[in-house]
Amino acid sequence: MSRINGFVGRRDFLRQCVAGVPLSVYTAMKFAGVGGFAIGGSLLWQKQQAVALQAAVADASPANPNRISPKDALERLLDGNQRFVHQKRKYPDQSLERLRLVAKGQYPFASIFGCADSRVPAEIVFDQGLGDLFVVRVAGNVVNDMAIGSLEYSTAILGCQLIVVLGHRKCGAVTEALEEQPAPGRISLIVEGIKPALERVKLRTGDIQENAVIANIQYQAEKLQESSTILAKLIRKGQLKIVGACYDIETGKVSILT
Repeated sequence: MSRINGFVGRRDFLRQCVAGVPLSVYTAMKFAGVGGFAIGGSLLWQKQQAVALQAAVADASPANPNRISPKDALERLLDGNQRFVHQKRKYPDQSLERLRLVAKGQYPFASIFGCADSRVPAEIVFDQGLGDLFVVRVAGNVVNDMAIGSLEYSTAILGCQLIVVLGHRKCGAVTEALEEQPAPGRISLIVEGIKPALERVKLRTGDIQENAVIANIQYQAEKLQESSTILAKLIRKGQLKIVGACYDIETGKVSILT
């Protein structure tokens, strides 16, 4: 696989990690009027996809010179969060020199999959800087294909060995999912992605909203692993760990879920 500035080229990555290709190929064939061959072609592409996914993980040799273990990465994040909570931030890796360095290539030590809520900016709450974190944010930290693809890239290609699924208290998306009325527009897609997690808290005592937030974090972390061949294989090889965490928007503290 070709590399530019130490990284796999985008075309080579897409060629290897062909998640989602069968659908696009099917669509193209449909518009081209290929007809009956679409079904057979789709099955053929599915087989090719499985082979390509295996090759992608086997061939990926991240050029990240700053790779650290999941344990050390998590400690680094929590240390930064403690600095944030106690107003002792160091503002690391935010100099002009750092800016010029990461312009040549990125070497993040951890990936954060978090909620898009404006009150939970990952680099700030973990006291990190430019190029330290690979951050993917979606309302309700709901796993979808684009998020999975992004995190596959950050791990298999960039070499991150830790993914933190970061939810937060008083999450508006979770609150919306608890409502009985249907959500408007495409907000409903987010709500539907959270509802399976709510089944886990129906019989629990305590604050339903609080329980739902925790359950959603755990559910999305599980779904992330189960939905990605690449991530699952990296976990089996001991090269990746996925953990859930909850951010308290009132105190600024991040707590790891067990």
